[in-house]
Amino acid sequence: MIRFDQVTKRYPGGHEALRNLSFTVESGEMVFLAGHSGAGKSTLLKLVSGIERATSGNVLVNNQNLSKLRASQLPYVRQHIGVVFQDHKILFDRTVFDNVMLPLDIIGFDRRDAQRRVRAALDKVGLAGKEKVMPIRLSGGEQQRLCIARAVVHRPSILLADEPSANLDRAYALDIMELFKSFHQVGVTVLISAHDETLMEDYGRRIIRLREGQFAA
Repeated sequence: MIRFDQVTKRYPGGHEALRNLSFTVESGEMVFLAGHSGAGKSTLLKLVSGIERATSGNVLVNNQNLSKLRASQLPYVRQHIGVVFQDHKILFDRTVFDNVMLPLDIIGFDRRDAQRRVRAALDKVGLAGKEKVMPIRLSGGEQQRLCIARAVVHRPSILLADEPSANLDRAYALDIMELFKSFHQVGVTVLISAHDETLMEDYGRRIIRLREGQFAA
């Protein structure tokens, strides 16, 4: 479950990326975020993942109030959250397998169990057989699938994606959205920001629309 209670995020210099937002995403729900560039979508996802902290208000994730947690407590919360970043954050000097293994290495998973999880995640996203490939040799759509595999390898209860279909043609974008739908169907809470509202509307899910850090009318 994700809940925002009168959340404001103000950056140095006074810019308010989000202003007095209150909403709830129920456990197991799939929700889209829509809005213009700079509307606050990325900031909202960063608050959910604990990358950023709210200036005021409360952000609750899985019944944990992130606004009140100490920095040392955040890694535990993040173990239950998978994030697909807009800029991919792929390590191009490591293989596909090693990119997906990284989160499990950080958590300290048993090596043998971790290897099984990596292979299962790559199979799920359609990259089985490309474990030893360097990411530069993947297509744009395959690189996005790599990012998704890395985000879900630790089997999070919440999956966040920031513009995962950006820079992909519609066929690839639909494939990526179907992947997120498949995770939602097994009970994962999914929150996706996207610029293509027609793509969102195809799925008949709730859409949270933002404009200048507030709900759009």
